[in-house]
Amino acid sequence: RTTLIPIVLIPIALIGSFGILYAAGFSINILSLLGLVLATGLVVDDSIVVMENIYNKVENGMHPMKAAFEGSREVFFAVIATSITLVCVFLPIFFMPGLTGQLFQEFAMVVVGAIVISTFITLSLTPMMSSRMLKKSSKENALMRVFGRIVNFSIEGYTRSLKSFMDKRWLAFPIFFIMLGSIFLVGNELKSELAPLEDKSQLRIISTAPEGTSYEAMDNYELALMHMMDTLPEKAFLLAVTSPTFRSSTSVNSSFIRTTLTEPSKREKSQNDLAIEITERLKSMTFAKSFVVQEETIKTGGGSSGSLPVQFVLQAPDLERLRAVLPVFMDSVQNSPVFSVSQVDLKFNKPEITVTINRNKALLMGVSIADIAQTLQTFLSEQRLGYFMKDGKQYYVIVEAKKDRKDEPLDLNNIAVRNKNNEMVTLENLIDIGFQSRPPSLLRYNRYTSATVQAAMTPGYTIGDGIDEMRAIAASVLDESFSTELTGSASDFAESSNSTLLIFIFALILVYLTLAAQFESFKDPLTIMITVPLALAGAIITLWAFDQTLNIFSQIGMIVLVGIVTKNGILIVEFANQKRDAGMSLKEAAFQAASQRFRPILMTSLSTVLGALPIALALGDSSTSRIPMGLAIIGGLMLSLILTLYVIPALYSYIASKENKIIDEADFN
Repeated sequence: RTTLIPIVLIPIALIGSFGILYAAGFSINILSLLGLVLATGLVVDDSIVVMENIYNKVENGMHPMKAAFEGSREVFFAVIATSITLVCVFLPIFFMPGLTGQLFQEFAMVVVGAIVISTFITLSLTPMMSSRMLKKSSKENALMRVFGRIVNFSIEGYTRSLKSFMDKRWLAFPIFFIMLGSIFLVGNELKSELAPLEDKSQLRIISTAPEGTSYEAMDNYELALMHMMDTLPEKAFLLAVTSPTFRSSTSVNSSFIRTTLTEPSKREKSQNDLAIEITERLKSMTFAKSFVVQEETIKTGGGSSGSLPVQFVLQAPDLERLRAVLPVFMDSVQNSPVFSVSQVDLKFNKPEITVTINRNKALLMGVSIADIAQTLQTFLSEQRLGYFMKDGKQYYVIVEAKKDRKDEPLDLNNIAVRNKNNEMVTLENLIDIGFQSRPPSLLRYNRYTSATVQAAMTPGYTIGDGIDEMRAIAASVLDESFSTELTGSASDFAESSNSTLLIFIFALILVYLTLAAQFESFKDPLTIMITVPLALAGAIITLWAFDQTLNIFSQIGMIVLVGIVTKNGILIVEFANQKRDAGMSLKEAAFQAASQRFRPILMTSLSTVLGALPIALALGDSSTSRIPMGLAIIGGLMLSLILTLYVIPALYSYIASKENKIIDEADFN
C-alpha cells in the first residue's frame, strides 16, 4: 500500500505531459520520449519525501490524519523549493539558440510539465492517500523484516559516521576543493563532439577522380567499387551513381555508392567496424580518391550528405593569395595524425583546351568563321541535322563523331571543312590549339573568395580535436589577411558548445537567486549550491571511466543534474533551519537534519537513478547516443549523494548565520 501512493503520480504526471505537448504544438518524438523516461524518476521524488515524513510520524504512534497534516506541512516548503528549482534549471533551455535549442525544447517541455503536475498532486493527493492508507504496522513478513534491517542498519551506520565526521568537519573543505579540481583535471581529458555516432546501418562511399576524367572511365571505376562492396556479407542494398548531377561538367569525375547494411542484431561487425574495413580496402584502388562517410546522429542542414565532419572555410581577399597558400595548408592537413582523409572544393587542375581560329588564314583559304564553328560543334557534341519519315513515323537525323576519332585533343586537326571553292581544308591550317588549367568553379563565402577544407578524423579523435587542429594549422600557415569560418557539423558543434555553457551558467544563477528568495538568505542557497560541483565531478569522472565524450547529450545531462542534486541540499538545509527554530545549536541542527533526511534523500536519489538507468543501458535501437546523458546523471547523482550527506551538514555549520533570528508578527502589535 505504501508503494502505491507515489506510483499513482507516474501515470497522472506523464499523461498530463502529453496534454502540455499537445497544447504547445509539439510532437511525440525521440527527445520528448527521452524526457518522459527521465521524468519517470523525477516525478515521484516529492511524493516520496511527503509520504516518508508522514509514514515516520505514523510509525511513532501519531494518528494517520494528524500525521498527514503535520507531515505535509513540515516538508511543504522543501517540496515547493525543489520543484521551483527544477523548473528554473529547465527554463533556460527554452531560450537556447540554434541546433541545441531546437532539439531540446520539447525535452524540457515534457520534464517541466511533469514536474509541475507532480508538485500539485504531491501536495494534495499524496497527503490524502497517506491519511487513508498508511497505518502503523503491527506485523511484518520476512521480506519486510529483511529490508527493515537493511534500512535501519544503513541509518545507524550513517548516523555514526556522520557524528565522527562532524567532529572533523573541516575535512569538508579539502573534499570540496578536490572535487572542484577534478572537474578541470579530468574534464580536460574528455574528448568533445556534437553527438556520439549511431549505428544507422547506412554507409556512403564518395569518390573523386582527377579533373578531366571521362564519364566512361569514372563509370568503370564505380563498377569496380560495386564488385568490391558486393563481397561484403553485411550488405543489404547497394546503389551507385556516377556523375551525381547527371553529366554536369563539374561532376563527371565524381560518384557515390550508398550501402544499406543488415540490422545490427543480424551482424557481428558494427557500422564503424565496416567503415574502417572498407577504408582499408579502398587504399588499393588508386584510380580515384574514395572515402567512407557515416551518416551523422544529428543531421544538420549545413552540409550535403557526402560531407566530412570537419568543414573549415578559408576566406581570402583574392584568388591569387588563396592559390598560393592552399597547397601548403592541404599538405599540413594531410600530414596531420588527427585526420584520416581530407579534400578541398577549390581545385586549380581542371584541364581546358582553347581553340583559336586564325582569321587571316581562314580569309585567305576562303573558309567562313561560321562554318568552322559549326564543324567544331558537330564534331565535339551531337547535333540534329533534320528528320525523315518511315512507315508513318518521324525519325531525327543526329550526327556525331566516332568516339575513337575524338579521344585526343590533336584529333581536331584532322577535321576538314569546305571552302567557297568547294575544296576540303583541314582545320590544322586554320586553328591554334592551346592547353591550360583553371578552377572548375570560383567559390565565395561571406562575399570572400573561399575554399572549404573537409576532413574526417582518425579513430581515437573527435570533431573537437579536428577543429582545434584546423585552427592550429591556420594559425601557422595563414597570415592576417585571411579569415576562417566553420560550417556544417563543425559549426553546429561550436555553436552548441558555446550556448550550452552559457545556459549552464544562467541556470546556476537563476537557481541561486530563486533559492535566495525562497530562503530569504544568501548563505543558505550557497550551502545548497555546493552540491553542484560535487555532482559535476561525479558526472565527468563517470564519463571518463566509461570512455564517453563530452557532447550535446552529456551537457544536457549535467544541466539536469543541477536541479536534481540541489533537491538533496534543500531537504537538509530547510530541515536544519526548522531545528534551529526549535532551539537547537548550529552543529546539532545540521547533524539532526541530515540524520532524519537520510532515508528520503536515499529513496529519491535511487528513484532518479533507476529512472535514468534505461537511458544509460541504451535499451532499444539507435539509443547509444543517449548513453552519455544517462551516465552523467547516474554518476553525478551517486557521487553527489555520498558526499552531500557529509559535506553539506559540515559546511552548513560553517556558512549558516550564527544567530537564528525568528520574526514573529506578534512583536509588532
